[in-house]
Amino acid sequence: MTGLHLRGVVLPEGVQRDLWVVNGRIREVPVPGARTVVDGGYLVPGLVDAHCHVGIGPEGPVELDVAVEQAITDRDAGTLLIRDCGSPIDTRPLQERLDLPRIVRAGRHLVRPKRYIRGLGVDVADPAQLPAMVAEQAAYGDGWVKLVGDWIDRETGDLSPLWPDEVLVEAIRVAHEAGAKVTAHVFSEEALPGLLGAGIDCIEHGTGLTEDTIAEMARRGTALVPTLINIENFPSIADSASKFPRYATHMRELHARVRQTVGMAIEAGIPVYAGTDAGGGIRHGRLIDEIIALHEAGMTREQALGAGSWAAREWLGWSGLGEGSPADLLVFQADPRKDLDVLRGPSMIMLRGRVVG
Repeated sequence: MTGLHLRGVVLPEGVQRDLWVVNGRIREVPVPGARTVVDGGYLVPGLVDAHCHVGIGPEGPVELDVAVEQAITDRDAGTLLIRDCGSPIDTRPLQERLDLPRIVRAGRHLVRPKRYIRGLGVDVADPAQLPAMVAEQAAYGDGWVKLVGDWIDRETGDLSPLWPDEVLVEAIRVAHEAGAKVTAHVFSEEALPGLLGAGIDCIEHGTGLTEDTIAEMARRGTALVPTLINIENFPSIADSASKFPRYATHMRELHARVRQTVGMAIEAGIPVYAGTDAGGGIRHGRLIDEIIALHEAGMTREQALGAGSWAAREWLGWSGLGEGSPADLLVFQADPRKDLDVLRGPSMIMLRGRVVG
């Protein structure tokens, strides 16, 4: 196979370089006979949606062919690596397709009965069973396990934690011993201390973060994926929850201060990554909106781009654009570090060394 040659400013270094692509991998030494496909512009490691649900639609689980279309929508918007943060269907067949984004699967959500969206998670009837269920999902997924840390409790009429602290400690220990990391859906303030104290690796949403829990996350190096474009749904969720006025008020309060909350997390040095929560209430292909929202919350443009590209890739165990790296990249004619809207119009999308857009 004849190699491909690309020349441009490579991010994040910001230096013009020549790259060659052979058998889906980046080479930094010249390849004789390589065909030049890019000569100028900016080369960006493939974008990363760190919280995405391939396999979930507005009505719940979808068929595999619909999941394929979701993945294509993400790919065509520049997302070439997805951390699938919980899916009710088996998406492993999608991982075998060379034309679809790379998918890091977190298995299925682990939930309590009647304490999450119906049909999406695995019900754990007895909290004491959580460590065993975590072991199952760690074996089924690709190095991640997804917990639902809190949800509305209809008896109290507000958000409340799903798991006792001592169970979380054991469950996360089991995951770590199996070589998996654990993340959790968390909206409220109350669920965070137990999850952080148990050594969780990542918090999704994190709208209830306080000065104390932000400091603890920063101390531990716990990651945050705030899904800001999804949090914009909180007012409408509150509007539909008239039977639970405490919950509705709480959701509006969390929404009102989310940009300040995430800004504090950024300032504290917490690793923050871009994730859309696509699937269900958020359509696929909106990662650029999330990257821009992170910038508006306090990241520099370059930090926000990194949170949806090279920094997120490194966090998930994938490299950027160096010798031997997967040839997953985007090409732009203008510098996206100066204008994030540039990300909406790549002149080339290359996935596994193949031009797909």
